[in-house]
Amino acid sequence: MDQGTDFKLTQMKKSVEKLGSSTQGYGDPTLMRFMIARSMESDKAANMFVQWQKWRDTMVPNGFISDSEVPYELETRKIFLQGLSQDKYPVMIVQASRHFPSKDQDQFKKFIVHLLDKTIASAFKGREVGNEKLIGVLDLQNIAYKNVDARGLITGFQFLQGYYPERLAKCYILHMPWFFVSVWRLVSTFLDKATQDKIVIISNEDEKKKFISDVGEDILPEEYGGRAKLVPIQDVEVTPLENGRTH
Repeated sequence: MDQGTDFKLTQMKKSVEKLGSSTQGYGDPTLMRFMIARSMESDKAANMFVQWQKWRDTMVPNGFISDSEVPYELETRKIFLQGLSQDKYPVMIVQASRHFPSKDQDQFKKFIVHLLDKTIASAFKGREVGNEKLIGVLDLQNIAYKNVDARGLITGFQFLQGYYPERLAKCYILHMPWFFVSVWRLVSTFLDKATQDKIVIISNEDEKKKFISDVGEDILPEEYGGRAKLVPIQDVEVTPLENGRTH
């Protein structure tokens, strides 16, 4: 880490203390995610970090969200966790044809936290470093109007942007039907440029080949051009992510 970055991190830590909080227990890789998300501006990064701490305390008071807190969202078996990509990022697949807009928004928000925390935790090699990222694959094959959930997508991306800064490595969108284009345009208006730059809409064979190559045939399921089987997220055992703290 260069001297300029080191100085800015020190300034961020001081700013967090001025806001009545502390960075104790969090490593520099965690703090750097907030710095990068706020263009290396220490005060803005500190403010984002403190807001995140408050949000975690409220949303995840136990440190993690268990399967038993989100039973209705899990029972459709729409989220899959496939292991690590070529770049060692955990790969989460969402099959949108199994999703229906939630009647319980509180449980849905908890579900987003549950799946993001579990996906990130699956990358730990014994302990969290703080800079782990994930790859998301949104599969829109066979979706009907009843599966379309702009609100749910917006909530998911807003959580990623606001509370999981620099956790998204890439998001691939597969099999986008014509009627979803206008939905995606709406969702895109809620995404910042950094997030939009990480989204790849696969629309031809060359893009599909690159997607398979980048993610890896060994962990991609057969229906996506790989050699693996789909693994529902509830069948994956991981050590829970406890409030983002480095252990």
